[in-house]
Amino acid sequence: MKKISYRLSGWWVVAIAILLSITQCTESNGLDDQMTPGSEKNESGIQGSELTEAEIDGIRFMREEEKVARDVYIYLYEIHPLRPFLNISKSEQAHMDAIKYLIDAFDIEDPVGENPEGVFQNEELQELYDALIEKGSTSREEALRVAALIEEVDIIDLRTELDSIASNEDVIRVYTNLCKASEAHLRAFTGVLALYGVEYAPVKLSQEEFDRIMAD
Repeated sequence: MKKISYRLSGWWVVAIAILLSITQCTESNGLDDQMTPGSEKNESGIQGSELTEAEIDGIRFMREEEKVARDVYIYLYEIHPLRPFLNISKSEQAHMDAIKYLIDAFDIEDPVGENPEGVFQNEELQELYDALIEKGSTSREEALRVAALIEEVDIIDLRTELDSIASNEDVIRVYTNLCKASEAHLRAFTGVLALYGVEYAPVKLSQEEFDRIMAD
């Protein structure tokens, strides 16, 4: 984002069981409970050095990028009522809350504010949201592909922050947990696509990295 830069048959019982396990994983994998560093923070409060301007810009961007994911999944669930859209939209809210923790802790202006679903301060993200919901509205399979793409790009942007920008201990912890959760979401969406007979090919991640995530 930052860089833009079937038929039911004899196997339906197995398919439903797999789908349930996927959605349950997104509900209870425990990653969202680890998003904020509050439970590990000592009495002195937030830890680490003051943030650089690049870190602040990254936090603001990631706050809205997580909102894109949440809002797209909420929108798509209304059109294609698949449980992963509902469950993972709740996870994305937890991601937004985790970054809001950093925003509040470091007294950063929140780009989300009171903006409703589908409204973004960042024009690039606004255009992206509009394009994603248009594409995802065309079919169930396209909606799931859109969701998988969102998670791919989220992983890439978080890794960029971790590898090149973030130096504060709490920021690194939040981003690391967000990245792990996004990998789990990517596995969930591609798993549902597989149930519908669709093999997802990575769009942004390398095939090698995608295969590694799928194997975890």
